[in-house]
Amino acid sequence: MGDTMQRVCFQLQVRPDHIDAYREAHARVWPDMLIALRETGWHNYSIFLREDGLVIGYFETEDLDANLAGMAAREVNARWQSAMADHFEHTDVPADQAFRYIPQVFNLDAQLLAAQL
Repeated sequence: MGDTMQRVCFQLQVRPDHIDAYREAHARVWPDMLIALRETGWHNYSIFLREDGLVIGYFETEDLDANLAGMAAREVNARWQSAMADHFEHTDVPADQAFRYIPQVFNLDAQLLAAQL
């Protein structure tokens, strides 16, 4: 990963009665949504789902603001956010606007490089 890449981690909360539906939706993400994510610069994007509905997402990007703006301009993203809206707890905005970002405090590769190990 180059120096220009930023690692982004976020959390959301899925309603307990929607966990299976959320999991199923992400097993078959729409092809046009996948393409939009790729074209707007989301790299190495993964979503993890705990049994209590805690969602942790991770991706790498060169420009977070550009990624978010790029997806906001895509019609498929509006459809996806609408389809996913009922799955989340305590949010009155689309999930991609409700991310609770988690700051990075450690990266092995960065520290190895800094220590020249």
